[in-house]
Amino acid sequence: MEEKKARTWRTYYKKSKDELKKFLTELQYHVTQENGTEPPFNNEYWNNKKTGIYVDVVSGEPLFSSKHKYDSGTGWPSFYQALETENIIEHEDYSLWVKRIEVRSRIADSHLGHLFNDGSEPTGLRYCINSAALRFIPVEKLEDEGYSEYL
Repeated sequence: MEEKKARTWRTYYKKSKDELKKFLTELQYHVTQENGTEPPFNNEYWNNKKTGIYVDVVSGEPLFSSKHKYDSGTGWPSFYQALETENIIEHEDYSLWVKRIEVRSRIADSHLGHLFNDGSEPTGLRYCINSAALRFIPVEKLEDEGYSEYL
C-alpha cells in the first residue's frame, strides 16, 4: 500500500492595506493591489530555472510549480498550468479595450497577471504572471517553510 504524505495545513490571509504598504515593495504593491504590470525581461523570475514553487507574495497561497514553467519569449514568468487551480480566480478584463482573462489569487485577491490560449503543451495555456506578485520557494526550503506536500 502506498503511503500518502500528510498535507501541511496553512492559514492564508490578506494583510490590511497599511500592513501591505510596509511589507511589500512599491512595485509589489502596485502590481498586486493596483493591477499593475512590471517591465518584461526586467523582473526577478522571468528567467529563473531553479526547482521549486511560486506562491502569492501577499498570502503565501501556492500558485505555480517550476515543473510547469516554460520560456514563452514574453519576458514574464509563464506557466502552462497552475499548481493549485483552486487558488487561481479568473476574471474577464477589458482594461486594454480587448477581452483578456485576468488571474488573481483566491484568498488575497492579488492581481497576478493574465491567462492566454497561446501556450505550451500539454494544455496550450499561458499563465503570464508578474514576478512582483510571486515569491519563489526553492525545493530545498519547501519543508522548512511549511510546503512539504510539494516535495
